[in-house]
Amino acid sequence: MRDTILFICAHNDDQIIGGGGTFAKYAQEGKHVKTVIFSYGEKSHPHLKARIIVKTRIGEAKLSDKILGGKGLTFLGLPEGKFEQETQRVKEQLLEIIRKEKPSKIFTHSQDDFHHDHRAVHRIVKSLVAEHKLKADIYTFDVWNPLKILKRNVPKLVVDISGTFKTKLEAYEAHESQVNLPGMLPFRLRIWIDAILYGWSNQCRYAELFYKL
Repeated sequence: MRDTILFICAHNDDQIIGGGGTFAKYAQEGKHVKTVIFSYGEKSHPHLKARIIVKTRIGEAKLSDKILGGKGLTFLGLPEGKFEQETQRVKEQLLEIIRKEKPSKIFTHSQDDFHHDHRAVHRIVKSLVAEHKLKADIYTFDVWNPLKILKRNVPKLVVDISGTFKTKLEAYEAHESQVNLPGMLPFRLRIWIDAILYGWSNQCRYAELFYKL
């Protein structure tokens, strides 16, 4: 029986920033790693027509998924900023996916992420898990989390990504429409710093840290 890992995120680069090294490591171990993305991220370039940026971001997502060794993407196509207006429909779609894939682990956004869409994804996933008593282990990753005050004494999962850190960087850089946006430039440094610090505190070169719900 195959082991499936599911990443559930708001935008098509979030899973890479928060857990790209772990994604690639699981893929190398033969696990089926799949991704559910709530939106196309059409607001990232307001000066472009939505259909143009949507096409671009889908292409970048597919390329990065291939780099990481993923087994496919599912876009829910929700408008940014309006995730919770579609809560019931989204829950039904996610539940169908989870029941089909039967993931052993689900990775998603954290509760204290500054981005409102990221927090919305967290609330929807957490609510779905509670309502249906899903058996998968649920872990959260950080994207826009300069402060982590809500995570003290929470069970953690540390993954040594020394062998896949370069793959994470390559997958991140595949999002050419995003990586050079002014607001995204600090993430290059942030990705390095987090990986080094988590690695240093866990006796390896690079690591990623997740919190268990």
